[in-house]
Amino acid sequence: MSSLESQHERKLVAAAQADPERFLDLYDSYFHRVWAYAIRRAPNRAEAEDVTSEVFRRALENLGAYEWRGVPFIAWLLRIAANVLIDRWQKTGKESAGPLPETAGSHTDFERRAMLFQLVDRLPETQRRVIELRYVEQRSLLEIAAMLGKTEGAVKQLQRRALEHLREQWEAAHG
Repeated sequence: MSSLESQHERKLVAAAQADPERFLDLYDSYFHRVWAYAIRRAPNRAEAEDVTSEVFRRALENLGAYEWRGVPFIAWLLRIAANVLIDRWQKTGKESAGPLPETAGSHTDFERRAMLFQLVDRLPETQRRVIELRYVEQRSLLEIAAMLGKTEGAVKQLQRRALEHLREQWEAAHG
């Protein structure tokens, strides 16, 4: 993200913090990215719609507490989305005390995704950021290097270490 884009984003956030009616500008700017994130991870379209709606509800509700830390605002929204998905998965798991419904495959996939989100959240900050930028925001290694002020080789190493760490954690949890 260029410094000009970063400044524009900060102004949008500050305006929305000062006047909740300006939150619509943030919604318009980020809706499609949050929707794309949700539709790839939710078991169906209706669930993705619910997740997207909940992300923006929580974002509006907590916008006053949001602090700019040099990370794009979308990262905060996607973190909320990951938490919403995990919350929904946990609620679904608790509510289904009997046999799994016919959509058991989609619930299993959803469970795996939720577990993966949790593992990604446990990564060291820079590794987590590289994974989010690469696989959530679908940025190139060159873009990530520029954003993080690192060389492309350093970003490749961070990505490799993060993926190795995730693989180890996944295998430890799943045998």
